[in-house]
Amino acid sequence: MLKDLVLKNRSYRGFDENFKVSPEILKDLVDVARITASGANAQPLKYRLIFEEAEVKKMNGFTRWGKMLKDMTLPHPGQFPTAYVLIVVDTGICKEPAKAEADMGIAAQTMLLAAVEKELGGCMIGNFDKDPAAEAFCEKPEYVPVLAVAIGKPVETVKLVEVGEDGSTKYYRDENDVHYVPKRKLEDVLI
Repeated sequence: MLKDLVLKNRSYRGFDENFKVSPEILKDLVDVARITASGANAQPLKYRLIFEEAEVKKMNGFTRWGKMLKDMTLPHPGQFPTAYVLIVVDTGICKEPAKAEADMGIAAQTMLLAAVEKELGGCMIGNFDKDPAAEAFCEKPEYVPVLAVAIGKPVETVKLVEVGEDGSTKYYRDENDVHYVPKRKLEDVLI
């Protein structure tokens, strides 16, 4: 069952803008994330829910998507997410945000798996303008944004494929806009 959720949990870069993600759904995702493991149980992460249309539009402007697809702008017009969870590190708890990277990954992946259970999807975005995001969404200077998790109803097809003979793990799209994600074989990752 967990493997099924993991298989459905892709980094989606296209969403149905008519489907609005409610604050209750976002709270449910954060509620699951907050009870996951945390290094030394410090729990330095805070979460800013972004779901109001004006705020989502502002966050969309801070994000950069699919940098491997150089000739394509993503999300396509009309396919932006309708919500975000901005993960921040409370530097009053953890002085160095980099020390919370494991917590951040665990929390983000957990939220995305919980989103899949709700027939939603998302994308972890580390490539965003952090200072403007902090100014727009963090009321305290000790809150440092580290990751944005886009959430919405996916409208694109993402397929896993085996890494080719060239060894490239770069994702790509075909002429039908199907997104392909090369994954290494099990025998290639066991040592």
